[in-house]
Amino acid sequence: MARKRGAGSGGTPATAALTAAGTWFELRPYEHDPRATSYGDEAATVLGVDPARVLKTIVVDADGELCVGVVPVAGTLDLKAVAAALGARRARLAEVAAAERSTGYVVGGISPVGQKRPLRTVVDASALDHATVLVSGGRRGLDIELRPADLVTATGAVVAPVARG
Repeated sequence: MARKRGAGSGGTPATAALTAAGTWFELRPYEHDPRATSYGDEAATVLGVDPARVLKTIVVDADGELCVGVVPVAGTLDLKAVAAALGARRARLAEVAAAERSTGYVVGGISPVGQKRPLRTVVDASALDHATVLVSGGRRGLDIELRPADLVTATGAVVAPVARG
């Protein structure tokens, strides 16, 4: 049986999806500062985790289809690379309202897991360099630590080099 610390608390669609799948994860809550504008950097700093292990979820519009790119907070999403990984001609950042409506999460808390309507996902290849990574748990101030392979499985992601920096 999968070991989950804190799986019964947290109460987000992301934690529910991982629990239902029997995926090991650990909740990593922290006190969110409402003045913070870089949610991933805030999480890395407050949790004392290498920013290369903390991943941000970015919703993109790839040829009219909403999709997700997951990259380390220490870098940026390469839109040309994510478009290529998705087989699209072009990708651009999605409108905030469209991203929130589609995923069911608010910006700063968009998780790649447990979305209202699962979006095609690309996880940056560098995530596989770590034993565990952290992603948003579905709300600001809550991250989920899990194995990168489990993240790929949970999201049905393609793995490709889509981060810069």
